[in-house]
Amino acid sequence: MQQKLVVIGAGMASGRVLEHLFEANPQAFDVTLFGSEQRGNYNRIMLSPVLAGEKTYEQIVTHDADWYAANGVVTRFGETITAIDRKAKVVLSRNGETPYDKLVIATGSAPFIIPVAGKELPGVMAFRDLDDVERMVAAAQKPDARAVVIGGGLLGLEAAAALRLRGMEVVVLHLMGHLMERQLDPAAGYLLQKELEGRGIRIHTKAQTKAILGNDRVEAVSLDDGTVYPADIVVMAVGIRPETRIATDAGLHVERGIVVSDQMITSDPDILAVGECVEHERTVYGLVAPLYDMAKVAAKTLVKEDAAFRPVKTATQLKVTGVSLYSAGDFAEAEDREEIVLRDASSGVYKRLVLKEDKIIGAVLYGETGDGPWFFDMLRRGTDTREMRDTLIFGQAYQGGAPLDPTAAVAALPDEAEICGCNGVCKGKITSTITGKGLTTLDGVRAHTKASASCGSCTHLVEQLMALTLGDSYNPAAVQPMCSCTDLGHDDVRRLIVAKELKSIPAVMQELEWKTSCGCAKCRPALNYYLVATWPGEYEDDGQSRFINERVHANIQKDGTYSVVPRMWGGMTNPKELRAIADVADKFAIPAIKVTGGQRIDLLGVKKEDLPGVWADLNSAGMVSGAAYAKGLRTVKTCVGSDWCRFGTQDSTGLGIRIEKFMWGSWTPAKVKMAVSGCPRNCAEATCKDVGVVCVDSGYEIHFAGAAGLDIKGTEVLCHAKTEDEALEIIVALTQLYREQARYLERIYKWAKRVGTASIKANIVDDLDKRRHYFERFTYSQKFAQVDPWEERVNGKDAHEFAAMAEFGLPVAAE
Repeated sequence: MQQKLVVIGAGMASGRVLEHLFEANPQAFDVTLFGSEQRGNYNRIMLSPVLAGEKTYEQIVTHDADWYAANGVVTRFGETITAIDRKAKVVLSRNGETPYDKLVIATGSAPFIIPVAGKELPGVMAFRDLDDVERMVAAAQKPDARAVVIGGGLLGLEAAAALRLRGMEVVVLHLMGHLMERQLDPAAGYLLQKELEGRGIRIHTKAQTKAILGNDRVEAVSLDDGTVYPADIVVMAVGIRPETRIATDAGLHVERGIVVSDQMITSDPDILAVGECVEHERTVYGLVAPLYDMAKVAAKTLVKEDAAFRPVKTATQLKVTGVSLYSAGDFAEAEDREEIVLRDASSGVYKRLVLKEDKIIGAVLYGETGDGPWFFDMLRRGTDTREMRDTLIFGQAYQGGAPLDPTAAVAALPDEAEICGCNGVCKGKITSTITGKGLTTLDGVRAHTKASASCGSCTHLVEQLMALTLGDSYNPAAVQPMCSCTDLGHDDVRRLIVAKELKSIPAVMQELEWKTSCGCAKCRPALNYYLVATWPGEYEDDGQSRFINERVHANIQKDGTYSVVPRMWGGMTNPKELRAIADVADKFAIPAIKVTGGQRIDLLGVKKEDLPGVWADLNSAGMVSGAAYAKGLRTVKTCVGSDWCRFGTQDSTGLGIRIEKFMWGSWTPAKVKMAVSGCPRNCAEATCKDVGVVCVDSGYEIHFAGAAGLDIKGTEVLCHAKTEDEALEIIVALTQLYREQARYLERIYKWAKRVGTASIKANIVDDLDKRRHYFERFTYSQKFAQVDPWEERVNGKDAHEFAAMAEFGLPVAAE
């Protein structure tokens, strides 16, 4: 019979306990998980990118409902445990008693709120969980909103940088003389302050908060020196305290935290504790790496395997976009220590190593941090540095002479060297898992080892290990650079365009340190799309950065002539349009006319010099470009539906026309084809399209992620809509989500496979507010997108795009 395991706290530490427990013995316990939040385990380390708008909550979820269900975990989210009855071996909540055989306490920590007047005013908040993030995001929506962040440590600076990216005016108040004094020396603290002030964040050090001012809510913060900073919100980020009240009330041994043994057992042999609420050998921990080590030990203890928690040294890396900072060990000055310092003022680089008896005991790196893990490994191992003393500060690549191959540094690390500090994953674990499980992608390595799955700062090291382990067979796939002009992948470029507010191709190339002066045929079209999609109405589309077909608004053919396809809304036409097509074909001696698979008419063999005349004549009949060349919406194929067909359940033609007229002109990462079928007989072939609608008696089935080209794939059902309005909103929101998340030239079915159907449904189906958000973003962008290029060309507005077709060496292929 299974024992009953109750877990109090649904955070990262307890989540890792359950992972290890199910790996060791999935049948050992009947698990009930309580959490005060209305949600399960998510990566709190990544709350800063969520606050900054660089990631969504769904992207940082560690365990979703499917995971809990698959592992048989009974979840009681939003239900706080109020007491533990150790004698009866039950926990108490508002819903009564829950018995346990073994209990794990993982209540984490509580933010420290400085005891000043006004600390309880509305608008004063911490930065500990998703609820805090949502409150800050809501506050940032107010025009000219102002935030005061109290605390210039790691958490406070992440909050400040994120709020600044949200558009708020931000002041950081820090009690000490320089930022992050626990991790940085004064020189590095100065460089960090200079960087943050350059981003528009005001830094006030040696700031003693006197009071928080306001009547019904926060209005300002006053300091002892008389300074007053106006504020709409005040974020307290001055520290944390172990959350131990439930353990104290239960009579467990508690000092600063819940005291545990090496096996993570409390003073009650049937109760274990892990995470920030724990005290082990008079030490409490706030970094994730030791918490995960605790979790591994606790899981082994639960299944009666030998294990003991042993603290390890940890390193710090700041998670503020564009700030490269690495700190480890003890860097305080003392008579028995020496230091090696490298400064490069023009590049903003600062490196300092602190040595004692020829061994590294501390390291601070700013600007260039690639050698951080190498220095840290030597620090942990106590490596004697005498033989490399003269070149030590230059890093591992310079040991023994000339710079080495980029993978040489990671190749030289021993198997026990730690690669992922957050999850405590060593080099040997990664390489053996890659070979043992035949892993070939970064996502696979993350799934099986957790390396780079938390803050992501070690991603480049994991990629180097993959290249080293797999050799020529390594295909970086998802982490492949956009092109040879940069080391950044598509996802990083998109994120940084938003984070750094880059609004031109030259700005992107300058700020992201492109290796070439003007880019290439791979990166320029991608950058142009990312800027168009990110800054509608602000960024001006660069026609010379598009493929040839998009520049001349027609498809080039193998003989150098062009194909012209006018738009026919939903496949419908009329005598006026047909006469115009016939007249154009006669007038310009067009040799071939074909009905396309998308229910339109294609004029083939148009000479380049005749294109403006063809467009003008078609335009005069009210026809616009069908965008048959575009990385955008191509067609919405329809059947006749309920208007004419005896099997039709809904007006499929009307809905198709409505969708096409609403969405035409929108640029997307790759071409998008849609269809609406009036009944399940599916005459419009909606179930192999990028987005399809199948009409049924009760409304509309929304399908997506089909393919009928080089890959053949049936669609997946996204959801059911009751009305046309709902169907339109879902389709538009889905397309906008695709526009914002997909990589350039990535079709919808490939994007869906990469990000997961569950993630897409969570944004579009499950969360109506988010759906509306994506719908409104698309609608706003259409104000600037729905311009007919044929009409512009006829009126001479875009003649520059039609000229110089071969400039920049752009390819003539459409795809």
